[in-house]
Amino acid sequence: MKYWKMLICMVAAVFVVSWMGNARADEIVIGYTGPLSGPAAEYGQDIFNGVDMAVKELNAAGGITVKGKRYTFRLDKLDDRVDPTQAVNNARRFRQNKAIAVFNGVFNTIAPMMKINEEKDNEFIVMAYTSTPKVEYLGNKLMIDTTVDFTTYVQVFAEWALKKGWKKCAMVVTLGAYGDEWRTGFKEYYQKRGGVITADKPANYYTETDFSSQLAASIATKPDVMLIGGPSATTALVIEQARSMGYKGGFMLVDQAKQDYIAVLLKGTKIMGDLIGTAGVVSIPFEGAKTFDKKYTSTYKRMVTWECALNYTGMHALAKAIVVAGTVDDVYKIRAAFPKALDPPMLGDKYPNAAYGVTDAGRMLIMASVQTVTKGKSDPSVLYAWWPKTQKEFDKLVVQSAVGGGTNPVYWLKR
Repeated sequence: MKYWKMLICMVAAVFVVSWMGNARADEIVIGYTGPLSGPAAEYGQDIFNGVDMAVKELNAAGGITVKGKRYTFRLDKLDDRVDPTQAVNNARRFRQNKAIAVFNGVFNTIAPMMKINEEKDNEFIVMAYTSTPKVEYLGNKLMIDTTVDFTTYVQVFAEWALKKGWKKCAMVVTLGAYGDEWRTGFKEYYQKRGGVITADKPANYYTETDFSSQLAASIATKPDVMLIGGPSATTALVIEQARSMGYKGGFMLVDQAKQDYIAVLLKGTKIMGDLIGTAGVVSIPFEGAKTFDKKYTSTYKRMVTWECALNYTGMHALAKAIVVAGTVDDVYKIRAAFPKALDPPMLGDKYPNAAYGVTDAGRMLIMASVQTVTKGKSDPSVLYAWWPKTQKEFDKLVVQSAVGGGTNPVYWLKR
């Protein structure tokens, strides 16, 4: 009798375990490859953390439901140290685990991945984080970009400098495809508006920590302002070294360099002097940004940056697109679902930034955030909408921007 009771209990236990296993959500695999070691590690870690935070939130809420079936997400990560070959190898490893999307934040490694992500039976979505406009011209049908085209910043920054009477500019910008595009685009616009480029001395912000030779050559040309930048940590070193070498002019920071993070590294904004760059996340007073800041800093013990915030929003947008597409593995349908997934838009009442849609080429419609520092003190930040085609469309954006407490001035940047 005891034997039968034991056997019945064992069968029941097996049944319960089996039933629980079948009820558990299947996993949707997402990959992240980026610099997790070396000089750009902080930048890469912030991107990963943003995706990681979104994944954890989605899973804690029970995941997503697609055609009546529940799924959770699994996020895998690998270090590529900004090496294109390693990034491609990492992406292929993710695909072996059936990853449907791979996040990456450096154009030098995004572009090579976009050469393999449309291979038949091996397709995946590249969730890019790069402001270079070139990423949209590659014609990739499986790409989503989660940040602003840097030409918006080129126009705003150049006009700021010229308005101050600064016609002479030296450039010490990071090497690589992204930096090359920034320098070329800025030089063309600045000269067209009457400015003069006195020096162009690129440096590798991903591997170097001593920029004295490039700075010395640039300062010798007596510029009014310098265009600098790459990852924030090394950009802070450039500012510090330039000031120690006697440079007293202004700075323009390429959008990869985040002045709020740089201010932390420099223990304040005093040595920044007069500067323009992207505004910090928490300078945009959305309720979603405040909530994100509190949760992110508590979880990761790091300050909030646009790298984590925009990729957090990007991951949530990807989850929405999967639900709208009604599939967890047809990446073409998922990519095609993004416009509908962002209509209505993701606004600042729930997210750290607003996402109003997506271009045909794959860039999410996100406003540019700009902030200046005047004589070592930060000024209020402002927002620039770069895609509206009509006054009615822009007015609608202004109203939507106010959702969640956004009070920053919003400008229409006409091209």
